[in-house]
Amino acid sequence: MIPAQDKPSSVFAKLFLTGNRQEVRRQRQRLADGRSILDSVAEQTRALKGKTSAADRHQLDEYFAAIRAAESELVEEDAWLERPKPGVVAEQPKDIADLADLAGRTRTLLNLIPLILQTDSSRIITMVIHDHGVVPQIDGVSAEHHNLSHHGQDPEKIQQLKIIETEILKCFHRFLTQLKGPAEVGQRLLDQTSVLFGSNLGNANAHDPSNLPIILAGGSYQHGRFIAHDRDDNKPLCNLFVDILNKTGIETDSFATSNAATIW
Repeated sequence: MIPAQDKPSSVFAKLFLTGNRQEVRRQRQRLADGRSILDSVAEQTRALKGKTSAADRHQLDEYFAAIRAAESELVEEDAWLERPKPGVVAEQPKDIADLADLAGRTRTLLNLIPLILQTDSSRIITMVIHDHGVVPQIDGVSAEHHNLSHHGQDPEKIQQLKIIETEILKCFHRFLTQLKGPAEVGQRLLDQTSVLFGSNLGNANAHDPSNLPIILAGGSYQHGRFIAHDRDDNKPLCNLFVDILNKTGIETDSFATSNAATIW
């Protein structure tokens, strides 16, 4: 899994702030130190190759490939230091230290996405929302989000789960409202962006990954529709992924479990 960035202030600084000479020098030294460590590890790996079995050499080759990938990332990080940063009319966000403030942490991260899209700093953004194993600070909730999802059909737990997920959907609604503002040549960001929101489980209580609750907003799709699960003719969600990829300019006929290029 790619390490996630969980501090909005750090994401904002990396994308939109240019450090002074001293800060850039320190960061460049840290990157150089990282490369020197990788160089040392690579030398040790090459020395071991002549003393290992074929199976071990294969494992070392995989490890060496990982080192090269890390080196390439360090080079890109170094180049990023000199790249001009786009100016935005926004202040650097403050990180919310309290892990229980699920809604606040969610809003703060979502607030960054319109800025990233407006400045074309990235065209693909992924965000994960979870409760960090604490009781969310939401009125009417007294248990962890994850535990409540395994409700065992307990009405009280289901009610608390609804409260949490309603707050998350309010954050999502606020985010979509932000995307409705004009971005370029009078066009709305929402009209130029496909937004996919949902869960990896259709029934978390049973860890059932079928019939997933998915919301698709924005882009060039015909919205305002609800597509119900059809037991006899149910389309794989990956068909939608194929369609999104094609609309993004990445031409492909298949992705994972897709069986056609049709969504519904």
